[in-house]
Amino acid sequence: MGTFERFLSVWVFLAILLGVGLGLLVPEAFEQLARLEFAHVNLVVGLLIWLMIYPMMVQIDWSSVRQVGRQPAGLGLTLFVNWVVKPFTMAALAIFFFKWVFADLVSADQADQYIAGMILLGVAPCTAMVFVWSQLVKGDAAYTLVQVSVNDLIMVVAFAPIAAFLLGVTNLTVPWETLLVSVVFYVVLPLLAGVYTRSRLASNPQALAALMARLKPLSMLGLVATVTILFGFQAETMLANPLPMALIAIPLLLQSYGVFAVAWIMAKRLKLQHAVAGPACLIGTSNFFELAVAVAISLFGLNSGAALATVVGVLVEVPVMLSLVHWVNHRRQATETA
Repeated sequence: MGTFERFLSVWVFLAILLGVGLGLLVPEAFEQLARLEFAHVNLVVGLLIWLMIYPMMVQIDWSSVRQVGRQPAGLGLTLFVNWVVKPFTMAALAIFFFKWVFADLVSADQADQYIAGMILLGVAPCTAMVFVWSQLVKGDAAYTLVQVSVNDLIMVVAFAPIAAFLLGVTNLTVPWETLLVSVVFYVVLPLLAGVYTRSRLASNPQALAALMARLKPLSMLGLVATVTILFGFQAETMLANPLPMALIAIPLLLQSYGVFAVAWIMAKRLKLQHAVAGPACLIGTSNFFELAVAVAISLFGLNSGAALATVVGVLVEVPVMLSLVHWVNHRRQATETA
């Protein structure tokens, strides 16, 4: 890893402080940026995430995609954690904390709202940022693409029934625009751009390697800029709701690290190689926050506790995922030197 990547956690922490500071100093600017969205997908954040994903798409060797079927265990692990474990452990933790542990700190109505928001996060597995985490742990780019693609296909049919069951509602409507726009914007378009770039440079491996080397820092800068903007968007919300946000963060943190631990132990039992195990575990830990936020707003309203819970999920995710990336890389280095 380069110097910038080794200290990525430091840059992200500084980006958090910068984002909160700018969000409080110039809230009007962030309000204008927040309005630049389509189907609940912010276009500025979307472009930055696209910048992060495109370098990984250039790395994908399509001949290796066909080999994914020879290692089905990694894909099976991803799907098991995302659809059999994660939604239900999130619901259980949310109910335990807000119906029992924090019952004296919030009203019953607030508790129900926070639980609903966390459930929506638990039922929405990540689509975009997975590629960034996979790149940071030196994951198999082709395998990660297949994992994400299959996950997205399942999400189309499984998200609404599982969310409706856990929320106890019968009128849950999936915001198809958000789901489809996100998949096209975060997966399909950068994939096509990566395929085109790689095909143009296929006859010149040195030029391809040089391009990927130049793109890598841009990917990390995109991550830092995304964090700055996300925290800038929510600076006033954080200041106005410090206690609820702290309470919501506790079960979300336990869920993230707990799900990762389950996935990691299973990956070791399955004897998955690092390039498959690392991304598989990280996919099960992160969330598709655009979808969760959109559904929370449509069901409960923009200023609801459910929407606030999904926002906390956005803010918690990047620091948590970076800590897990660091742990995965540490384990890989320990294995390689053993």
